[in-house]
Amino acid sequence: MIAVMFPGQGAQTVGMGQELAEHFSIARETFDEADAVLGYRLSDVCFNGPVERLTRTDVCQPALVATEVAAWRVAASHGLDAEMVFGHSLGEYPALVAAGAMSYSDALWIAAERGAAMQEAADERPGAMAALLGIPDDVVAQMCSASGDVWPANFNCPGQVVVSGTQDGIDRLIHQVANEGGKAARLQVSGAFHSPLMEPAAERLGPALASWAPGEVGIPFLSTTTAGVEPTGRLREVLLDQLTAPVRFRAAVEVALNAGVTTFVEVGVGRVLSGLVKRISREATLIQVNSPADLGELAEVVA
Repeated sequence: MIAVMFPGQGAQTVGMGQELAEHFSIARETFDEADAVLGYRLSDVCFNGPVERLTRTDVCQPALVATEVAAWRVAASHGLDAEMVFGHSLGEYPALVAAGAMSYSDALWIAAERGAAMQEAADERPGAMAALLGIPDDVVAQMCSASGDVWPANFNCPGQVVVSGTQDGIDRLIHQVANEGGKAARLQVSGAFHSPLMEPAAERLGPALASWAPGEVGIPFLSTTTAGVEPTGRLREVLLDQLTAPVRFRAAVEVALNAGVTTFVEVGVGRVLSGLVKRISREATLIQVNSPADLGELAEVVA
């Protein structure tokens, strides 16, 4: 059983998708469509940068959607038949495109609005995030509660939890971790994503999601917000809750494994999610589809 997974913000890199667009018309057309929908050359930002513009939240999020949908379409045209799809945070948008529940154009403009809303919320109330290493999930939750104004944001894999909160709250937590001999690394982000501090972003995004008419889910969509397979009727609620709720990536992968998934295909850019899955299950088969060179390994799996 094959699951396809879509990474979120942070995976972006200048040049992403360019080789696929140069080699496959379906990828080139995917980027052309993004340029038309958004009204500017998103493809040029993906392929050539500058990195400062690509990492702008309102640009980065639709850029990742475009790159991941392009890679998914190339992989599907080469025989990839997913039996489950899921994404890490923003990655849920291209996952829903792959599942047939969201049109590509809707995913692009809603992702752009999502990015702008998150940046606006971060500007109004700057926050911070940090990765805690080697600390059990329940202990992280206790430390967040003790520090105040800090919340678990990403339960990624055993021994890796990202926390989110106010600048002072993150400072207190990092100090507490150091005193107890643990490891914490501050992330280079401008906001406290996946925390209650993103409530203004959820309020702004609400009308965009309300105007979207979800289609029927054609491939089971496993949400990393709820760690459950979600039906069409719950998709708006899931995507809205996503902004303030933690990403339960580890739990979602465990659900996929229990459902019989043995192969995880990461599409779009990088291999961050593959690394997380490997720490959750050493037996899982992991494949990335980011460039034409990756299609040989994919062919062995789908043959």
